[in-house]
Amino acid sequence: MTAKEVLTGLLAAADIRVNGDRPWDIRIHDERTYRRILSGGILAVGESYMDGWWDSDQLDETVNKALRADLPARIKGDWRTLWFILRSRLFNMQTHHRSQRVGKEHYDLGNDLYEAMLDKRMNYTCAYWKDAATLDEAQENKLELVCQKTALAPGMRVLELGCGWGSFAQYAAEKYGVEVTAYNISTEQVKLARERTRGLPVTIVHKDYREAVGEYDAVISIGIMEHVGYRNYRTYMEVVDRCLKPDGIALIHTIGGNVSTTHTNPWTDKYIFPNGMLPSVAQLAQAMEGLFVFEDLHNFGPDYDRTLMAWYDNFERAWPQLREKYGDRFYRMWKFYLLSAAGGFRSRSNQLFQIVMTRPGRQQPPRIC
Repeated sequence: MTAKEVLTGLLAAADIRVNGDRPWDIRIHDERTYRRILSGGILAVGESYMDGWWDSDQLDETVNKALRADLPARIKGDWRTLWFILRSRLFNMQTHHRSQRVGKEHYDLGNDLYEAMLDKRMNYTCAYWKDAATLDEAQENKLELVCQKTALAPGMRVLELGCGWGSFAQYAAEKYGVEVTAYNISTEQVKLARERTRGLPVTIVHKDYREAVGEYDAVISIGIMEHVGYRNYRTYMEVVDRCLKPDGIALIHTIGGNVSTTHTNPWTDKYIFPNGMLPSVAQLAQAMEGLFVFEDLHNFGPDYDRTLMAWYDNFERAWPQLREKYGDRFYRMWKFYLLSAAGGFRSRSNQLFQIVMTRPGRQQPPRIC
């Protein structure tokens, strides 16, 4: 069989037609696409899309269908994919030095891009859409949910590990009267976070989460665990243990996978989140064993599908103003990133976990949801 016949058959099993007329069908612009994808796997899927070799009118749904049919497992890729997987198992890809890459290559891309794409508070994590009609409302819902789950009250000291542009720190300080110390490695995020929290009891520290010091009533991370790495999950828990008061409470908000793994997919690693990976519940539970009680696990992964689609709509509207700075290949890369991620959550391949932890012996906190 030819490469075209093989790939066309695989796609058909996922209800995706080549040059079909449904929104999720794909159009092939370059006949080399078939062999490139079969030999290069998911890295080649993304790169060939970036190069304009194929298109889909509803890319998010194309990815949803492909993942539900488990196509990535049936297209293994070449030696570069195998080396990428082996490397992640042999080395700690999230050391102090290596962890700086994602800050420089992703979060420092340009605040103009993120201001255009995100909500008014610049939350770059999953929103909580219960009883919300807009992205702004849904993101405030998420911040409020975190504050309630950690029982914040005036006068409390809060440690935030990874703070983005300061959205949670600002909200918690304004709405709950707490003092927040937040750690972040992204230069551009730290700069803007300090501007946005000026005048509030918020300290933004330009350091790695592993360097956190002090004692706090609550330790919170919203969207950092995806960058911690499986070799460092226990280290993260030990940092929380070191910084949390005996009767304190901790919360982790993270994308999670259905199975334990040691790597992300090679396209995402190369172009979006270098050295990132998604933890499983099993990995996090093992990492906290002997330190914390698993008080609550809340999964609202489908809300990330809606969040990503809202970000994509904002990005599309803002693109005419962003195009000159970022260029057309970036546009196709960013489109593939946002819409394929939405498809990942729609297919239930990825989840969004909020985990509440306390120390053994502490009184159980009230359940919020």
